[in-house]
Amino acid sequence: MFKSRGCTQALRRAVAPCRTVPTPVATRSQARCYVHAAQRTDGASRGTQVITPSKSREEWQRQDAVLVRHLNDVFSPLKFPPELASRILTHASHPDAIRRHNGRLSFVGRRVLQSYLLMFIHSSPALRPDHDYELILERALNTYVLGEHVAPKWAIGKVLKWRPMNVGNFSQPLGPDVEVPSPLTNLERDNARGIGMYKVHGTTVEAVVGGIFHQFGGAVAHRLFHTRVLPNLLLEGSPQGLHFAYHDHAREICEKMGGPEGPLLR
Repeated sequence: MFKSRGCTQALRRAVAPCRTVPTPVATRSQARCYVHAAQRTDGASRGTQVITPSKSREEWQRQDAVLVRHLNDVFSPLKFPPELASRILTHASHPDAIRRHNGRLSFVGRRVLQSYLLMFIHSSPALRPDHDYELILERALNTYVLGEHVAPKWAIGKVLKWRPMNVGNFSQPLGPDVEVPSPLTNLERDNARGIGMYKVHGTTVEAVVGGIFHQFGGAVAHRLFHTRVLPNLLLEGSPQGLHFAYHDHAREICEKMGGPEGPLLR
């Protein structure tokens, strides 16, 4: 009897209507739908928060033009579309991220960097059996290391749209139209890490690589890696950056490609 009752209950559960469990993708889609719906809402009732773009179309175009100009200058002769430039140089912490941000491009860019570094290490005459691939990757491509040593070479801090944290009254959105508060211009290393600057800037370095890989192809991204990324990770006397055994080989490849300012297009 009890066995029969248990089977009946199991059958009932099996044929019961399945309850839909919201997935992260569905949740994000719902959020985007809400945002777009809120932006189209006119004359909302009092007390209802309506999400609307903070800039006119002309203001967006003017700001995008600044971002395009910066990337075109730093990575000449590449020509970045406005949509790509604004996505690369907008971090998710900034209010303008409601329009677009660099999260997906940084994800792609990090995988591109890892792939190129692994191929470099595997083909290098400096490779030894006791070298740990994972440790080498972690120390060379740590996001904080990219933000500290690569991002300044590309002057990312001048135009990146992001919001610092843990800085009290100075925690305001920054970008090309905002003057950086003086306390944030000459930060000590630990303080820069504390407000998230190296992390955000390093994420943007990854987004630049991801954006170039997406827009201009793997050959261009590969030359970018060997001429404008890896040479800035040769940190003498530091456990961070590229393993010292590979420094000479990295310099050799960089010189073969034209040096730190070598052409990105062939």
